[in-house]
Amino acid sequence: MGDNSTERLPQTSPPMPTPAVLDQAGSAVAHAAALDTPIGSDKKRKGGAGKIGLTIIALLLSTIAWHVAADQLAPTSSTGSVTAVTALVAPRVAGQVLEVLVADNQSVRAGDPLFALDPAPFDLAVRQAEANLESVNQTVGASVISLASTEAKVNQARAALESTRVTTERTKGLFDRGLTSQAQLDAANAQLVSAASAVAAAEADLGSATLRAGGTASTNPQVETAQVQLEQARLNRSFATIAAPADGVVTNLKLAPGQFVNAGTPALTFIESNSLWVIVDMRENQLANVEVGDEANLVFDGVPGKSFEARVRSVAWGIDPGRTAANGLPQNQAMSRWFEPARTIPVHIELLDPHIWPANVRVGSKVSALVFSEGRDNFVAAASAMMQKFSSYLSFLY
Repeated sequence: MGDNSTERLPQTSPPMPTPAVLDQAGSAVAHAAALDTPIGSDKKRKGGAGKIGLTIIALLLSTIAWHVAADQLAPTSSTGSVTAVTALVAPRVAGQVLEVLVADNQSVRAGDPLFALDPAPFDLAVRQAEANLESVNQTVGASVISLASTEAKVNQARAALESTRVTTERTKGLFDRGLTSQAQLDAANAQLVSAASAVAAAEADLGSATLRAGGTASTNPQVETAQVQLEQARLNRSFATIAAPADGVVTNLKLAPGQFVNAGTPALTFIESNSLWVIVDMRENQLANVEVGDEANLVFDGVPGKSFEARVRSVAWGIDPGRTAANGLPQNQAMSRWFEPARTIPVHIELLDPHIWPANVRVGSKVSALVFSEGRDNFVAAASAMMQKFSSYLSFLY
């Protein structure tokens, strides 16, 4: 009989993939990952690079726009320097230095003596001129006396001539009436001619004496010449002491007693203290709107963190471009750069209050200048002033 019971089959686990299958599956997954992952990351990288590029372009355009706006509305320059009236003091006469009355870098007032030359040669020149004047006066005095004597002789000769003329006329009358001889008439005529000649000689002597006398003592050319020589000698004597031409500072002093200095040879440098101003070099394209009287701010490296109100006094009318000439013709300037550097024009700027010059600012000190060519009431001017104020604090560091 057959068995009606169902025959149970033995239960088995799912078949495990073989290593070859696993390798194929892993390769497929890796291939899928290799295809999917770079696509998203490339998009992100490209998007980030684009944003960075746009940002750089925007910053570049903004910088250019700001540069142009600042040059037109609030030009600035950090190439300024303090300038003053500077004179090379030289004696007007030659001589040996007797005494130096100031020290190097000393402040002086107008008229203060700086140094003195040995006065002995000048005193001798004064005495010589005085003696010469006295001699000329005596000579002129003698000539005046001689002139008076000559004038008397002329008068005497004229009187004799008149007397002889009367006698001659009388003799002629007697001759006409037959009361005298021809010989007596001829003698009378000869005496008349002789008297006339004596008058002419006396008048000639008078003219010569007049030339020698030269007029009165106050108008005689010789006397005037001697007086001028005396005044020149006294003036040279006064030049033996060299004084300060104005209020200022003595610098570059290299004098010592005993040193001989020639007339016109600089002996020291004098800087006038009441004539300080600032010269700033600005590019030509910065001067489009700059005019005389425009407000400005000055920042001195010697006074960090502080700005001073100023105004434009003037703008230079010309500079030397450095062009040379040869054989009467201008030479061509060889260019070794792609772009020729911008030329700058000096701008004269003065403080609104000249009495507030910083004590430690010297001639040649570095200055930064900001000119408000369109006034202070605009964004560019305000922002430029803030940046200048910030940069002024950097002077503490360098």
